[in-house]
Amino acid sequence: MPAMPSPLSSTAFRPMSELQDIVNRRWDVIIVGTGVGGATLGYALARAGKRVLFCEKGRSHLGGDGAITGSYAEQHFDRPSVPRPEHRSALARAGRFWDQVTDRSGPKPRTFIPFIGAGTGGSSALYGMAMERFFPEDFEPGRNHLRAAESSLPERWPITYEELAPYYAAAEQLYGVRGERDPLRTEPGLPPLPKAPPLTATAQQLLDLLAGKGLHPYRLPMGCEYVPGCECCQSYLCARDCKNDSARVCLRPAVTDHGAVLLDQCEVLRLDATRETVTGVICDRLGETFRLAADTVVLAAGALVSPAILLRSRSNDWPNGLANDSGLVGRNLMRHYLDLYIVTPRVKPLDNRQKELAFTDFCQFRGERLGTVQSFGLLPPADLVAESLQDDVRHGAWPWLSAAFGLAKPAVKAVLRRLSDRSVVFAGTVEDLPYPDNRVTLGIESKVPLAIHYWMHAEAKARIAQFRELVRAAFSPNRVQIVKQAENNERLAHACGTCRFGDEPRSSVLDRNNRAHGLAGLYVVDSSFFPSSGGTNPSLTIAANALRIGDHLLQSVDSA
Repeated sequence: MPAMPSPLSSTAFRPMSELQDIVNRRWDVIIVGTGVGGATLGYALARAGKRVLFCEKGRSHLGGDGAITGSYAEQHFDRPSVPRPEHRSALARAGRFWDQVTDRSGPKPRTFIPFIGAGTGGSSALYGMAMERFFPEDFEPGRNHLRAAESSLPERWPITYEELAPYYAAAEQLYGVRGERDPLRTEPGLPPLPKAPPLTATAQQLLDLLAGKGLHPYRLPMGCEYVPGCECCQSYLCARDCKNDSARVCLRPAVTDHGAVLLDQCEVLRLDATRETVTGVICDRLGETFRLAADTVVLAAGALVSPAILLRSRSNDWPNGLANDSGLVGRNLMRHYLDLYIVTPRVKPLDNRQKELAFTDFCQFRGERLGTVQSFGLLPPADLVAESLQDDVRHGAWPWLSAAFGLAKPAVKAVLRRLSDRSVVFAGTVEDLPYPDNRVTLGIESKVPLAIHYWMHAEAKARIAQFRELVRAAFSPNRVQIVKQAENNERLAHACGTCRFGDEPRSSVLDRNNRAHGLAGLYVVDSSFFPSSGGTNPSLTIAANALRIGDHLLQSVDSA
């Protein structure tokens, strides 16, 4: 008899008998996706004794076999290029999404491959490990935006900060968050975080500069083990098992210690359902289609893919897509407006790899909700940045400049290398607002299954411009160069909002416990549920909410 493969192996091979056993079993919970929402919830349920099956579209990298770690997927392409369909293998080995998405917002549709995760850990396998709580004000967004009249911004979330606070604390402990609390936070009884390593000399210099201007910089909270030689591994798989992503923290122990099963390279095509309940999960794995069944089905495939699964699940009972009586599945797409600020201090940095500082003084500024600033770490290699810039030119307002840019590319790369060696990079994150016309839809062509429709509104442009001036002034007299990415729809940083939760079925897709209105046993726990985007990284809020939903599901079963 052949040996059974390790449950953590990245190999696609499973004996037919084992796969058939997975198909024949009725699971307590099937979770689609292994990012922060799905893996955290699955871990909580498996630890409580539930039979949990994870379906992950990408590869398992937990065994390490064949994975690209410690470097960008692009560094393994045959020649310098932005990601294209022919790079699928390298992208998959690097934990990256490989399907094209069509942007239908401009006069001419444009296809691209978004920089999001696909594989164990989802996008958390690529994230920069910043894990911060939303502010209490983020749970009452309608009260904090002056220019929100045209948006679908709700007055408040269906849950309060106080309800989520104990789960925030549990998620911080689970993900090993280290750093400092934001001094501008005013919640009573906020516990301190374990300390992170001391600041580098350059970070201390910048902290002193910011504090001297009356700002409130602090040590960025990070889900990081800080092993010797840690490079933060932002945007690629960690080679040192140092990054506290959802695969390391939740998925691995759920499978190895608590009996959960991981089925990787398993794409969920659609869900079968009656008018009242989900009856099956239709999957494709390496060309083989099969049906799975569970008492509860949880979508956690991300704010682009989860609504697409619901839209693909049309039937006579659900002609507009599953759980879509409100017509809001896929709508209210939000993304954080992300720019990079390249700051060149007077003293050359000894180590600019680390993500160390943050400040939120401009989160709420003169009645406007703007955003936050945090360390970014190293820029990607110059070759990668140059290719991305040329692609932006090629598809931008002046495509005829692409050839000239190509001739100047060696000089551009040289400048980028000098900037990387001599500068510290910060990321500015400006909050987005929900608009129903900003949405995810199904692609027209089978080769491009997803499409986005996204327009930046005037209020966003005004807030971004104001924020850029404030950040530039904060770092002066240092030289500051802004890499403007906020206007680029391909930079889908922290996409959210496409299956919003709320108390009213007419104005939301999910109820306050993330269950689809009118459907038993269907939940969505990735960032799709956000009714507003907040102004900081969403990972900790997703994890905390997943723990909350875990308690809800366990209590519902116990009381049934």
